[in-house]
Formats: sequence, C-alpha cells, structure tokens
Amino acid sequence: MTVFDDLVGQEQAADVLRRAAAAAAEALEGGRGAGMTHAWLFTGPPGSGRSEAAQAFAAALLCPDQGCGHCDLCHQVAVGSHPDVETVRPQGLSYSVKQTRDLVLRAAGAPTLGRWRVILFEDADRSTEAAANALLKAIEEPPPRTVWLLCAPSPDDMVITIRSRCRVVTLRTPSTAAVAHVLATRDGVPPEMAEFAARATQGHLARARRLALDDEARRRREAVLSLPRALSGVGECVDAAERLVKTSAEDADEATAQLNETETTELRKIYGEGSSGKGLNRGLVRGGAGAIKELEDRQKSRATRIKRDSLDAALLDLVAFYRDVLAVQFGAEVELSSDDRRADLAALARSSSPEDTLRRVDAIMRCRERLAANVNPQIAVEAMTISLWRPQV
Repeated sequence: MTVFDDLVGQEQAADVLRRAAAAAAEALEGGRGAGMTHAWLFTGPPGSGRSEAAQAFAAALLCPDQGCGHCDLCHQVAVGSHPDVETVRPQGLSYSVKQTRDLVLRAAGAPTLGRWRVILFEDADRSTEAAANALLKAIEEPPPRTVWLLCAPSPDDMVITIRSRCRVVTLRTPSTAAVAHVLATRDGVPPEMAEFAARATQGHLARARRLALDDEARRRREAVLSLPRALSGVGECVDAAERLVKTSAEDADEATAQLNETETTELRKIYGEGSSGKGLNRGLVRGGAGAIKELEDRQKSRATRIKRDSLDAALLDLVAFYRDVLAVQFGAEVELSSDDRRADLAALARSSSPEDTLRRVDAIMRCRERLAANVNPQIAVEAMTISLWRPQV
C-alpha cells in the first residue's frame, strides 16, 4: 500500500503524481527527470482531497521508494514532522504579504535530508494581491531543490501569472460509494451510517467522517435542513437567521478554544511567565505583552475565518437541499443528498414551482458572495431567509 492509495476516487491524478515522483527521483540521480516541475497547483471542489493529494506527493518526493507508505520518511510527512516539508495555512481570512515573504525566505533554504524541500501552500487562493506577487517571484525562480505545492478550488482562483507557471493536477469529487467504503473499512463506521454520511456530504470525505462519528455534527445538520420548513413569516426568518449564525459561531468556538489556550500558554512560557530564579520574575519579560496581543489578534482573525467557513458549509447544505427539491419537481432520477428528508422535499416540491426553487438557490449563493465580501453575517443571512420564505419578493 502506497501513499497514493489513500486518495479516494482519484486514480487518474494518483497516476500522474506517481510518474512525477519517478521523474523526480531520476532527476536526483542526474537524469532528465522529464515530467517533474518545481511548482504544482492542486485543484478540485471542496472535499476532493487537494491537501491530501499534495501531502501524498510530498511523501513520494522524499521517500527513496517514491511513497511506499510505511517507511519513517513517509510517516514523518503524514504526521507533519518531516523537517523538509512545511505546510502553510492562512492564519486569518487571507495570507498577508509579510507571512508570504517570510515563507519565501524559509523556502530558499537547502533540504535537511538531501532530497527536496517541499512547501505545501493550502488555500493559496486566499492570498492578497501583494502576497500573490511575492509568491510569484518565488515560483518563477525557485531554488533547485525546492518544490511548491499550491492548493486552490480551481485554476481560475489563482492569478494567471502563477497558474501559468504551475503544473495543474485536477481532482474530482469522490463518489458516494467510494467515500462510504472508506468510512466503513478505515473508520469502522456501520455501513448504513457510512452510506448516509457520504450521500449527505456529497462526497466530502472529511465532512462525511465527522458527520458519521459526531452526534453534534448530525444535530447541526438537522437544524440547518429544518430551516426551510420553519420559514412562515418575517419574524421566523429573523429568528432562523439568528440561530444559523449562532450555531456557526458555536462550531467555531468549539474548534478554536483548546487551540487558543494551548498557544497562549506556550507563548507565556516562552516569555518567562511563571519562571523563577536569579534575574527572573513570575510575570512576562519585556516584549511579552506585545507578543500576546499579536497572538490574540491572529486568534481572532482565525476564529472569524472558521465561523465563516462553518456558516458557508451550512449554506452549501441548504443549496443541496433545494437542488434535491428541484430534482423531485422534475422527476429526475438522481441521488438525493437529503434523501433522509423525503417528506420535506416532497412537500416543498408540491407547494412551489421550479422557478421558485431556482430563486431560492440564487438567494443562498448571493448570501455566500456577501459573506465573502465581509457583509455582516446576521444581515446577509436575514436577507437570505426572507428570500427563501418569499422567493418572488
């Protein structure tokens, strides 16, 4: 079993990456290494496994057996401890130019173990214009042993000057059957629950795993999909919007609370809090207060991003629900992600027209665009819920 066997439903992409890893090994031995390049762009819809594919490729580049999956080097890449692989994620809503320039400087160093230095740049589409320009310079003239692995939903999400210098690997959404099989065989999920989670999340493996294993995740999905039935007036629309925003905030707080506490405690230790001995006191040394304030600002920015991501995931569940309504209205023989809510789908399909359903989908997509443009979440979601209640207004 190799590192590429973990890529669910991505056989074609895995084959491309295997050949590139072989070419990279050939290049290290002085050969031509045709098919290997120093900049890659992994694209695909949410849940397709962009980061997982990039990580598997990183392991294949560093492993003497091109990603055997069981050696120490492959294990180090998998757990994030390999000294030559740096995985970067946005600390807030976007990558700043300072963060990107610091990364470029680190990427210029030689690999520690003598093969490749790999920079795995997640959510590269969140780079600001200045950050993208800094990244472009690094990709144009990379050090001979540095490989950039960028991840983004689609090539069009990156500026053309960057994507034209990258080799694009396109991933696809895994099938429901493939995701359900992984949940059942690797995570021990009962087959019926695995099938439900895979179908409900439309092939998004990470979300499917969470839905299958977390009762609270299933409760939140139930609350989101109950929203259309609850919209019977303006007051109900406002209440539903408030609940949706609040649920997303709670989800983000749960995801960040422990991480924030750990980061703050570690930083306070670094700056001497609680230390004793000659020349030391139990408070923060000079500069500590400023560092703590900077960390708190980053944590607030990260919390805002996670809240928006959580809210966006809920909106995508709503889009899938109304897509299923449209399928029922047209009698389409397709898999329904909300098949567990057949009664609600049928009732809404009977009481509205396909045009109404399309207007409701448009309302949800407008809400997503407004949230991306930093509109107040409560206001954006209220406008959406009112449009869901009365789509012709």
